Amino acid sequence: MKQLFSVPNLLTGFRFALIPVLIVLFSVKQNTQIEMWSFVIFSIAALTDFVDGWVARRYHIETVLGKLMDPLADKALVTTALIMLIPLGKIVAWVCLVIICREIIVTGFRGLAATTGKVVAAGRVGKLKSNFQYFGLGFLIFPLNVLPIPYQYTIGTVLIYCSLVLALWSGAIYAYRLRGVFLETSC
Repeated sequence: MKQLFSVPNLLTGFRFALIPVLIVLFSVKQNTQIEMWSFVIFSIAALTDFVDGWVARRYHIETVLGKLMDPLADKALVTTALIMLIPLGKIVAWVCLVIICREIIVTGFRGLAATTGKVVAAGRVGKLKSNFQYFGLGFLIFPLNVLPIPYQYTIGTVLIYCSLVLALWSGAIYAYRLRGVFLETSC
């Protein structure tokens, strides 16, 4: 029970709790103040992803629950932002679809591995992908008229396209690493 309520797991739970707040903020009529709140909430949620992993590794309190729920919280946060930015015209739907499909497939890989008793933590390419997604989405969410960031949406879009390439690459890595699990479970 003690591990269930560890700081990393609480941070992961907090990230899940911020998702409905983002949905509400993205759903109301947009203005600079709402966009800034969306950016702040998204940034706090993204920071919890970095902090919970660091705390878990630093203090040796990594848990199976954390290894399973942390990537799901990451996927839920990113998926929420991607989908909610489509009607705002800040991102194209097909990019979101490919990224989300990859996330579902990798979650399926992890679930399949879990049936054999294996917990698959995020790899380096997957973590790099998450960083590109967080920063790219941050640029797309940040209000356009607050700071004079040249090519703000272009930077965000390029970062999202980089994350798309990294998502496909890391998905291939997961499939390769888990090929034994596929063979094991198909018999």
